[in-house]
Amino acid sequence: MRNESIRGIQSGDDLALARLISLVERGGAHVPEIMRTLAAQAGRAYRIGVTGPPGAGKSTLISGLTTLLREKGFSVAVLAVDPTSPFRGGAILGDRVRMQKHYTDEGVFIRSLATRGVKGGLTGTIGEIIDLVDAAGKDYILLETVGVGQGELDIVSHVDTVAVVLVPGAGDSIQIMKAGIMEIADIFVVNKSDLAGADELVNNLNATIDLGRKQERWRIPVLKCRSDRNDGIRELLDQVLKHRYLLESLGLLDERRGRQRLQQFRSMLEQKILEEIRSKLLADDRIKDIGEKIEKGEISPYVALGRVLEAGLPLSSLEKTCNRTEKRSKK
Repeated sequence: MRNESIRGIQSGDDLALARLISLVERGGAHVPEIMRTLAAQAGRAYRIGVTGPPGAGKSTLISGLTTLLREKGFSVAVLAVDPTSPFRGGAILGDRVRMQKHYTDEGVFIRSLATRGVKGGLTGTIGEIIDLVDAAGKDYILLETVGVGQGELDIVSHVDTVAVVLVPGAGDSIQIMKAGIMEIADIFVVNKSDLAGADELVNNLNATIDLGRKQERWRIPVLKCRSDRNDGIRELLDQVLKHRYLLESLGLLDERRGRQRLQQFRSMLEQKILEEIRSKLLADDRIKDIGEKIEKGEISPYVALGRVLEAGLPLSSLEKTCNRTEKRSKK
């Protein structure tokens, strides 16, 4: 079944793509092999990220972008990250109703993904899933984050162009700008621009951009939009395409993706090391004994931590892990 799904992806079968995404989400020993097999096919799709606070109209905006890209003859994949259901563990499909008109379009692949407790507005396997979709031959990948706050900025590590969607009247709009959103946005979209305060928000954004980072090659545009009426969607796509041309013409797209691959490797390595250390520590009787003393109040967590580090328990586990990794790499 796994090999059939890989061949299916290579021939553009969306059902095979959906099966492999589910396999990657569950994890397992075969995932690295699958990713290695399909690695040569990835890297051709252009990746657009759409992020912003809850209720900003991200899904409706993505639906409009999908329509325009399909009119141009491009295939589109929409990856929409939703909160995790507290009952069944899957994605809560709250905003997918806005994408219904695209479900019967064979040129559009839509997948909802659960955060599964991962912070940052995305899911922990998003890098692998994007690579799978890319390997399936899609022209554009539209990635929508779950409604994000001030520090959930992981999307910049996975896409080529980031559109940050804000709405007027939200009390935390200026706080969001201060807290890091300015560092990741390639395009700002002020959605629901018919609401009071839209012009003020546009002016604040433009002023913050002018006072912020140096814009040597790309001055971040600020667009007004009403995604429910498709007003401003075409202008947004125009800016995305201009940004893409700039990145490609100056060789910046390859640089950006190179940094993303390095970040993905580091994240995967950290995760594997943490998993191995955690499993060894949980199985260590000395750690269990310390844990029991903490529960009984015989020792404080701070004192316990000091003793563990002095004993070198986690460090010895880490050293063994690194030694094994080094030996494997030499083979």
